[in-house]
Amino acid sequence: MVGEEHQMRKQKGFTIIELLIVMAVIAILVGIAIPSFRAMQTEAWKTKAQGDTRVLKIALESYFKNHASFPAVANYQATLLTESPPVLETTLDDPFAAAGTPYVYSLSSNGRYYVVYSIGPGTPAGTASINDAGVVTISGSPIYATNGR
Repeated sequence: MVGEEHQMRKQKGFTIIELLIVMAVIAILVGIAIPSFRAMQTEAWKTKAQGDTRVLKIALESYFKNHASFPAVANYQATLLTESPPVLETTLDDPFAAAGTPYVYSLSSNGRYYVVYSIGPGTPAGTASINDAGVVTISGSPIYATNGR
């Protein structure tokens, strides 16, 4: 009877080896899941940036139809928000930039062409500029919309 009691006490918990094996399996699963999650998050941000830059392009074109010019670069989203009739409902922020950073907008020096862009997922941050012929020049991997080429 003493031997049976001794065996029953032995089977009540997990051994340190069993716990280490479980922890190792969990660590391996987490190691596989985190890169997959980051890749999915980056793809979601790319899709958001593509959609947002298209929305901003439409808002800029609508503003142009009402004013025969594009808004000034400084606080351009605030200008689009206060337009009557409304051309933008809410401020749109670049998911790849610091929190609260709007998409970058720039005009050609003649004011006929624009580019609006996200800095994109790359390092260093992507940039885009537009010249008076409407040609966009990019550096890095920005996500952009333009009325140029």
